[in-house]
Amino acid sequence: MSVPKIVVLGAGYGGLMTVKGLQKHLHYNEAEITLVNQNAYHYITTKLHEPAAGTSHHDHARLSIRSVINERKVNFIQDKVTAIKLDEKKVFLENNDPISYDYLVIGLGSSPETFGIKGLMENAFFIRNIDSVRMIREHMEYMFSRYQNEQKDELITIVVGGAGFTGIEYIGELVDRMPELCHEYDIPLEKVRIVNVEAAPTVLPGFDKELVEYAVKYLEGKGVEFITGTPIEECTTDGVVLKGGQEIKAATVVWTGGVRGNKLVEESGLETMRGRVKVDEYLRAPGHENVFVVGDSSLIFNDEGRPYPPTAQMATQQGQVLGKNLVALIRGGEMKPFKYMPKGTVASLGRKEAIGTVGDKKIFGGWAAFVKKMIDLRWLFLLGGVSLVLRKGKL
Repeated sequence: MSVPKIVVLGAGYGGLMTVKGLQKHLHYNEAEITLVNQNAYHYITTKLHEPAAGTSHHDHARLSIRSVINERKVNFIQDKVTAIKLDEKKVFLENNDPISYDYLVIGLGSSPETFGIKGLMENAFFIRNIDSVRMIREHMEYMFSRYQNEQKDELITIVVGGAGFTGIEYIGELVDRMPELCHEYDIPLEKVRIVNVEAAPTVLPGFDKELVEYAVKYLEGKGVEFITGTPIEECTTDGVVLKGGQEIKAATVVWTGGVRGNKLVEESGLETMRGRVKVDEYLRAPGHENVFVVGDSSLIFNDEGRPYPPTAQMATQQGQVLGKNLVALIRGGEMKPFKYMPKGTVASLGRKEAIGTVGDKKIFGGWAAFVKKMIDLRWLFLLGGVSLVLRKGKL
């Protein structure tokens, strides 16, 4: 009698936590577990803004997948997924034979949401993965290195599109990096221009007003310019053009203004909204009891009928519940509904400043920055225990 085949696509927060649960609770002969990921490493999405700004090395934002899975229980395939054929119950890969499955977990992450802005994909940078943040850092440093010879202000002008979590955290790292970078290239700090453009009326839309005011005041004190209530209409090789015609010349444009689900999910035939699948209470895709979707490609609504933002906290909880539910399915038990339990939200403003909420309490400044570090260390602990915290933790 053949054992059930579980295929997990993507080693992000949701996919990796699902696999961790499966390998913990299943015996060796209970299921054939396969994890597919394009890279040999998991990158810590919540830390990518640091190497993008150059305040930490990119290795601090990634860890080897093989170091956190049990390869006696999990077959890891490093490859790119090219298609998901639901009617055939198969996943197609770029360099390997197709994989058949009995249960499929889709955790392929997201792609940038450009909102139709002309030239954005061609001319902006995106904080997406290890390769993309290396490119941002190297490009920015090269622009700064050219300034003394060319004396063009746009070379040391950085436009960040979007004032959500990623955008604000990236700007916080930038203001920490600028003194060092300016010293290295003999550029007066006051010459550097960092501009944040947000289409919504406020920075950090939906966040507590008092916390937003603290963040804006702190970053403005470091020289950051905020332009809110004004969308970017075009991104060119020279910078950006805002609604109303204002042009900002900038050699570096970084877009952090939103994400949508992975296009492979849309192409699979699953019903999607902006590339995301509205899953049921067990994280199943509509009409497919053996297909589960976690992370950025899943869509879950709160009690007020508004979608939860795709966060690492959400994906982690999804993976924890799904791992147990798949074990229950295989053993003929009952699955438990997924209920998101927000544990608080903290946004860093650099190495020593942050804002956030923990429970019903607002936290600011150095204490918030400490809590943020503890959140990052908790993810490492969930993956690999104390040894991984000691190896990869950055205090």
